[in-house]
Amino acid sequence: MITKEYDLYKKKSDKIKALFKFSEKSIPHFWGLKGIDLSVYAGEAVGLIGINGSGKSTLSNILAGIIPQTTGQMMIDGETSIIAIGAGLKPQLTGTENIRLKCLMSGFTNEQIDDMMEDIKAFADLGDFISQPVKNYSSGMRSRLGFAIAVHQNPDVLIIDEALSVGDDTFYQKCVERILSFKEQGKTIFFVSHSLPQIEKLCDKVAWIHYGELREYGPTEEVVKNYRAFINWFKKQSAADKKAYQDKYKESQKNFSEESLKEVALERGHDVSTLKGPAIGKMSLLTKAMLVVMLAGLMVLGYLHLSGRAFTSIVSTGSVDTIVRTDINNQTKQVPWSLTDEASIN
Repeated sequence: MITKEYDLYKKKSDKIKALFKFSEKSIPHFWGLKGIDLSVYAGEAVGLIGINGSGKSTLSNILAGIIPQTTGQMMIDGETSIIAIGAGLKPQLTGTENIRLKCLMSGFTNEQIDDMMEDIKAFADLGDFISQPVKNYSSGMRSRLGFAIAVHQNPDVLIIDEALSVGDDTFYQKCVERILSFKEQGKTIFFVSHSLPQIEKLCDKVAWIHYGELREYGPTEEVVKNYRAFINWFKKQSAADKKAYQDKYKESQKNFSEESLKEVALERGHDVSTLKGPAIGKMSLLTKAMLVVMLAGLMVLGYLHLSGRAFTSIVSTGSVDTIVRTDINNQTKQVPWSLTDEASIN
């Protein structure tokens, strides 16, 4: 059961302050995902649908390994690649440079990249803009480049997040043909989209995510039918009723907790021990205590460096320390020293 919790800091400085707080009760939280439980098999194309803010992109980023989940265990058999508008593209680099960079980050050698470079450029079909910085690209052009790079990396799991919502019909058809080809090869596809016709055409199953919860998961025809009924009902509500409905669910996402998750897990018959999150996450109290000790030690060392004093002068138990002085004959000797005669030493 995958969850994702966000801390709602009001100011950037609050993030720094939170490092030194041993209690996080004063920090408001928001649970973007509240226990998503999915089993997807090789060769399946699964659509992720839901209204804005439901957690579709959060889930796709977790699946792609871009962000870690807060709790829960996720097992993916194979390499993943995500296609989103501009995902992973460096604005200051050209299209060609971005192709090489993303492929290198995926483990390809320069020789392998050289072999598929022209195929990627031809699929993106950006013309002379391939040599221009990506920051000058339109959203459609960034999507074309990102899609071309991702599909030529030949991943086992392809995650598409609204990447087909931009671009012309010609490019859209080219993308659909490549996705269908991936399905025939037995690859797994996650497809995030607000376009229900696209979902119906490409997906075998659909997961309907509703404000962080998995409301329904099953065959595409059945789930899309129920989702359409919900959308039609929601559109008929007054503006005040729509806001009240949204506020109710958003408040439930703020009030959710790990204790609530345990209750949900027990209701579904899950082992509570599997709710433990990944190693990456928030700092424990022990880690915070060690951080404070390290910072204190650095401050002491900084003071000693600036004052020119020895560390033994701080930890000495006697009232008088000794220092090494050089006389006019360049001979060294130890002499008594205390705080009262520091001026005379200088």
